[in-house]
Amino acid sequence: MKFFNKAFKAPSYFIFTILLMLSVSQSSLAHDQNAQTAWDKIDSGALVVDVRTAEEFAAGHLKNAINIPFEKIATGLEKRHISKDKSIVVYCRSGRRSGVANETLIKEGYSNTYNGGGYEKLNAHTNK
Repeated sequence: MKFFNKAFKAPSYFIFTILLMLSVSQSSLAHDQNAQTAWDKIDSGALVVDVRTAEEFAAGHLKNAINIPFEKIATGLEKRHISKDKSIVVYCRSGRRSGVANETLIKEGYSNTYNGGGYEKLNAHTNK
């Protein structure tokens, strides 16, 4: 019971900060995801990264995409010596994992990333 009482007597700025972080995190995961914008970037030479599992990638992926699961995105790009200013479009099944990957890349200093959203939507929008 002591813990419960202390937890709910936390300073209001702490609670505000947590809520703000959750709000920013959720809104940024939905950020981007415009298929036309993603294809414009891809057509202009952006690196295309499928952040789904290897099994999902093997079942179908965008042409010229490389596969780096979202939880390994930063180390995967680092191992490939990808410049932090390289144009990069990430995508997954629905846009959630690619949103997480995009946020990770931004936090790691990548300056030209885009969350392309879901594979099916991007695939359907090819060459439109």
